[in-house]
Amino acid sequence: MRRLILLCIGALVISCTGTAQKKVKKEPKQYEVSKTNAEWKKILTSEQYYILRQAGTERPFSSPLNKLYASGTFHCAACNTALYESEHKFDSGTGWPSFDRAVKGNVDKDVDYKLGYARTELLCGTCGGHLGHSFNDGPRETTGMRHCINGDALIFVPKEKI
Repeated sequence: MRRLILLCIGALVISCTGTAQKKVKKEPKQYEVSKTNAEWKKILTSEQYYILRQAGTERPFSSPLNKLYASGTFHCAACNTALYESEHKFDSGTGWPSFDRAVKGNVDKDVDYKLGYARTELLCGTCGGHLGHSFNDGPRETTGMRHCINGDALIFVPKEKI
C-alpha cells in the first residue's frame, strides 16, 4: 500500500512539471523596411521615434489627427505604408485616433505585457513600428474592434492625393 501511495505521488509530481506553462520563444519577424536606430532617428521626429521605435504613447487628445474626418488614408509615419482608411475611423472618446479595422494585411498584431497583463499590440506590417493597441470595445454595428492608434505614428494622405 505504501508503495502504491509513493507511486501515485511520484506520478502526480511528474505530471505537474509539463510544458504548458513554459514560454515559447519565437523568432522576431524580419520586416521589409529595416533600419538602424540611428537611421530611424534621422528620418523621424523625436515624438515619432518615441512611439514607433520605442513603443511609447502620446498624451490623449494631443494629436490633430484625433478629430480629423476628411476623406483619405492614414499611412505609417516611418515607411508610408497605408494602414487605415478614413471611412473606418470613429470617435471613441479616448483621445486617440480610433479605427474599427486596418487595411487588410498591412497591420501586424503581437502581445504586449508592459502593463503586467496581455494586450494586443498593433505594428506596421512593413517596418514593425509600434502604432497602438487593439481592444474589443469598438462599434458593435461594424467589427466591434477599436484600434487605438497614436497620431504621431500616422501621416494623413487626403483622397485627392492618392
